[in-house]
Amino acid sequence: MKKLKKTPDFKSEQEQREFWQSHDSSDYLDWSQAQSAIFPNLKPSTKTISLRLPEGLLDSIKVEANKRDMPYQSLIKAWLVEDVKESRQ
Repeated sequence: MKKLKKTPDFKSEQEQREFWQSHDSSDYLDWSQAQSAIFPNLKPSTKTISLRLPEGLLDSIKVEANKRDMPYQSLIKAWLVEDVKESRQ
């Protein structure tokens, strides 16, 4: 079995980032002992976009959102997620 090196103590996240960019983690960690991790409450990062819609379409979306008692932006996201999932099947 390979002898592992001791992971240095880092003074900052930047120092740690620079270290791992130039070092092989397998010299410091036994990856054969690694286990998958699940983070159920982790929210994906989002990005704000600008989307131009015809006013009539936006009004219709707002009416549908109001029927569901939800913000129209959330309804648009839900429809997009649903459509993308269906198209990938």
